[in-house]
Amino acid sequence: MIVHLVDGTYELYRQHYGQAVRSSEPSPNAATIGVLNSTFQLLADGATYIGVATDHVIESFRNDLWAGYKTSDGMEAEILTQIPILEEALRSMGVAVWPMEEYEADDALGSAAAVADRDTRVEQVQIFSPDKDLGQCVRGRRVVQIDRRKMAKDGTGLIDENAVREKFGVGPASIADWLGLVGDTADGFPGLSGWGAKSASAVLARYERIENVPDAVSEWDVPGLRGAAKLAESLSSQRELALLFRKVATIVTTVPVGDVDDWHWTGPRDEFRDFCADLGAPRLADRVASLASSRGR
Repeated sequence: MIVHLVDGTYELYRQHYGQAVRSSEPSPNAATIGVLNSTFQLLADGATYIGVATDHVIESFRNDLWAGYKTSDGMEAEILTQIPILEEALRSMGVAVWPMEEYEADDALGSAAAVADRDTRVEQVQIFSPDKDLGQCVRGRRVVQIDRRKMAKDGTGLIDENAVREKFGVGPASIADWLGLVGDTADGFPGLSGWGAKSASAVLARYERIENVPDAVSEWDVPGLRGAAKLAESLSSQRELALLFRKVATIVTTVPVGDVDDWHWTGPRDEFRDFCADLGAPRLADRVASLASSRGR
């Protein structure tokens, strides 16, 4: 079996901005309808074990670790108001939903990927999100990411372990360390002064983890690295900060998400038809019911 894990918050953003392009006056819940349609498409394409993670609350435990971490300030009200609507709509569709409050959607996805990876029945785990943080969860071609935009555009949206290494210059085990050095402006932490993507890749390709990098540049074994002395000075003086940023970037894989059998789609609930009618998408209910019927649900 293939397990499909979807970043619902990312999908809501994707659909929101997609609707803005397609329509000058999208309906108030257009993004929610878009996510329901894209989830239905996964099911129609054969998905049977599926879970969707959402950021029910944008703030998380990471805001206690780093004051500058991302918050809901400045987020579009149209997206914030649709998050609980999307969660309830997906539940009524019969899809497993993980609404995160203390943790983030990425943590639920990473936890579900770990659960599925341990299940010997599972052939592949597909995480539907291009988020670079989730690269640390990729394993070979067994646990992969799917970038739906690239997949739809040119079919290159599958991100396996080789793709992670090609993009970042390091393997999944070093992604959190890479982010600890480089930072992530989207998440609100800056990384260390002087460190960029290329320097972090070169150093971590040799040492893998931040704590393995020597303080003294004379002990570094990274041939051809430009500005090595300044990088070493920056790291030695800010190592604890780098380790803090790594902690901020590390996906939690112990969030309770149930087991694979809990994610088996068995068709919509009775209230799904009314939910679709309220959203202004009655035909979606018919399509979902027809699909469930074809599977004997």
